[in-house]
Amino acid sequence: MIAPPSAGGMTGWLRKFGPSSQAFASGWMTIRGARRRRAVDRGFVLSDHADWPGLLAAIRATGAERIGVTHGYTSQMVHYLRENGWQAEVIPTRFEGEPGAESDDLEQADPADNISTEAD
Repeated sequence: MIAPPSAGGMTGWLRKFGPSSQAFASGWMTIRGARRRRAVDRGFVLSDHADWPGLLAAIRATGAERIGVTHGYTSQMVHYLRENGWQAEVIPTRFEGEPGAESDDLEQADPADNISTEAD
């Protein structure tokens, strides 16, 4: 059964399926201790987010001249895009990240580690 995390709180609904174990699929599963913090039996690394080279490839493929960046490492992405000839700006949104994501994990990540200046 695949269900959103909110389904875990529906204990009556979940009990109808009998004995079970819970797993969580997320890009956050790459971070040490994420499975334990989520209190799940298994963790699978699966993310719907693009990595830095993937984002740049998508931008190049569109032929866009102006890029609006909505979340993630917005200032770093805008800086890189401007340095490479695009008109780029941060577009503020109400997006607050993935539920349960810990800010310490985000602060420790360095997006510059993934910057590639080579053409795809």
